[in-house]
Amino acid sequence: MSLPPSEIPLGAMRFNSDSQKLEYWMGSAWMQIQTFTPNLNGGTRSCISMGGNVPSYPGTIEYITIPTAGNAIDFGNQTDYRGTGGAFSSRIRGVWFGGYSPGPDPDIDFVTFSSLGDATDFGDMTYSAFATQGLSNSTRGLMIGGSPTNSSSNGVNTVNYSTIATAGNAQDFGDMNTTFYGGDGGGCNGVRGVVVNGRVGSSVVNNISFITITTLGNGQDFGDQVGTVADNEQAASNSTRMVIAGGSTPNKITRISFLQIATTGNSSQFGDLITGTSNGFGTADGTRAVFGGGTQPGLNNTIEYVSIATGGTAVDFGDLTSNDKSDGMRACSNGHGGLG
Repeated sequence: MSLPPSEIPLGAMRFNSDSQKLEYWMGSAWMQIQTFTPNLNGGTRSCISMGGNVPSYPGTIEYITIPTAGNAIDFGNQTDYRGTGGAFSSRIRGVWFGGYSPGPDPDIDFVTFSSLGDATDFGDMTYSAFATQGLSNSTRGLMIGGSPTNSSSNGVNTVNYSTIATAGNAQDFGDMNTTFYGGDGGGCNGVRGVVVNGRVGSSVVNNISFITITTLGNGQDFGDQVGTVADNEQAASNSTRMVIAGGSTPNKITRISFLQIATTGNSSQFGDLITGTSNGFGTADGTRAVFGGGTQPGLNNTIEYVSIATGGTAVDFGDLTSNDKSDGMRACSNGHGGLG
């Protein structure tokens, strides 16, 4: 017997026998969950960019093939030189936004995953910021929070969005439930996006938030991180589970935690990185989450991965081309349908 709408819990899931698709209860209607289809040229490609808080914001782009461990390879360059921005993607395009160049930046760039080469200008955000976070559902990309001043003690709750297939300036989406900066990416199941907050003012906060990507509006509280409060964590997801790695307490930590995107609540312990890092990158396909770069506190050029479905200690993946641009790297992939 079907429950009346008022009694269906938010986040409930069902299988629709007519459409043969999983659906997710949004509080007023059932929404179809987008599924992952692996992509391109014998493997899933992730582009890694925007590194280089020190010494000179090199603005280079590298790539890896997520199913195949190995060292990163040169892809091209960004349109200008900046670090510590945000990223999102579709199956075709990888997009980077914001950053520090030096000073907060509003620029948005994109590349086509299948073609090595330099990034192309996409447009501008409605505000300038670094330490931003990105989410996407393969069609729409969100640009979230960040610090709009040269001081990293200030954050905003602004959310912008762009349609990934159409270059142009970003538009206002809504506001997050708190001001923050200093996280790195998040997870998405096609409808709901989840981000891990970093700092509010000068304080590190223990807060996970979510936002509905398909509908303009504001963010809401999701839960808390398990264990020690940290900022500058790296995150990646498949269409059901989000994995969060590393961070600074200010000591660099090895913790990996996870959460189920469709169900609000606190994260749980997943495993550990080989080496504690912060302010690096996270990226994923439907099977693996890959983390790398950042600081240890020295600059780090190593890359590690975990199986998203199975908790445990990370495994060595390879190395970046160098460590001189590893602090403040951001990545996006075509393998999770742009959802990673």
